[in-house]
Amino acid sequence: MIPRYSRKKMTDIWEAENRFQIWFEIEAHACDANAKLGRIPEAAAKAVWERGKFEVERIDEIEREVKHDVIAFLTNLAEHVGDEARFVHQGMTSSDILDTCLSVQLMQAADIIIDDLEKLLVVLKRRALEHKHTICIGRSHGIHAEPVTFGLKMAQAYAEFDRCRDRMIAARKEIATCAISGAVGTFANIDPFVEEYVAEQMGLEVEPVSTQVIPRDRHAMYFAVLGVIASCVERLAVEVRHLQRTEVLEAQEYFSKGQKGSSAMPHKKNPILTENLTGQARYIRAFAMPAMENVALWHERDISHSSVERYIGPDATVALDFSLARLTSVMDKLLVYPDNMLDNMNKMGGLPNSQRVLLELTQAGVSREDAYRLVQRNAMKVWDSKGSVHLLDLLKEDETVTAKVSVEELNELFNMDYHTKHVDTIFKRVFGG
Repeated sequence: MIPRYSRKKMTDIWEAENRFQIWFEIEAHACDANAKLGRIPEAAAKAVWERGKFEVERIDEIEREVKHDVIAFLTNLAEHVGDEARFVHQGMTSSDILDTCLSVQLMQAADIIIDDLEKLLVVLKRRALEHKHTICIGRSHGIHAEPVTFGLKMAQAYAEFDRCRDRMIAARKEIATCAISGAVGTFANIDPFVEEYVAEQMGLEVEPVSTQVIPRDRHAMYFAVLGVIASCVERLAVEVRHLQRTEVLEAQEYFSKGQKGSSAMPHKKNPILTENLTGQARYIRAFAMPAMENVALWHERDISHSSVERYIGPDATVALDFSLARLTSVMDKLLVYPDNMLDNMNKMGGLPNSQRVLLELTQAGVSREDAYRLVQRNAMKVWDSKGSVHLLDLLKEDETVTAKVSVEELNELFNMDYHTKHVDTIFKRVFGG
């Protein structure tokens, strides 16, 4: 976790204080459950809650000797609880604590990410409505295609991140399971009621078969979803980066007063925020693979997954939280240049209307192959002239074309409103209403 790319609310989830607090609550709730079963005295369970404390520094000190983090925690806890501490961790194994705690932490992280997505969706919807009818050129392969609106670009991003929110909600539900099943997951030394009770108290579901560890397919799905969300962040970031290129300049990251773009060139305004987001996405996606490799553990358990998760749990969630917050800020402040959008669209002499002319010729009785040839031979002249001649003018001069489609009809084929007549339909699909 690099402070430069971290936000405190998310990093706090992965701090030792929060982790040990969750461990304490799991153990204390387990004591309550065992007391209800008559397995331990009620006074012992009460003592754990009343006197139970821990110190991170002391736990670290003990761990340096015993080389076991859970034992170090239990030893420190016993120093405060006293004699009743012998009833703590009855029938439990370390994975019961570690895996259930990780479930809680990933659930807490998911709540922040879902909130991040909600905030981003608010901004994207506002920008979509703001530019619903702002005409710009659509591009395929980076080449002018047909007109769209900038609002449609924002609506597409909204729909994508709306799906991301749904995926994150599903990932949260899948990861939120509790395992208190003892060694190799058979409940031989602990009653299943303890697991059920702890799960309810911690806001989790019972893991059906834990085999001493919670199955890592759940974690693999969680980190895969983080990777998908990161990819969606990158898609929108790359769009902004392309639109900010000097020869395009249809949109631009906000450049604050006093900001510097280059150490060498004082004129520069670089898309540094969205470039950063592209890099963050590469980093976050990389965590999906080790999470998938963690699924195949030996028999009922091993700990080959443990060291991996100590990295990827904090790093992936912290990086994605930061990325979503940064993207929200970028899109909120994004400068949009409608005049430049129109200028760019008009640079290629009406070429974006070629398909409409093609279709009109087929409606007039020309075969599709011949219609394509007629339009293309005129369109290539526009290309060769770099847009200095207009496709409409060339078509009007082409007697083979005007024999099938009149000049008046050709004029109408170059009406830009034609391309945006279903914007309302798309917006209703995305936003409802």
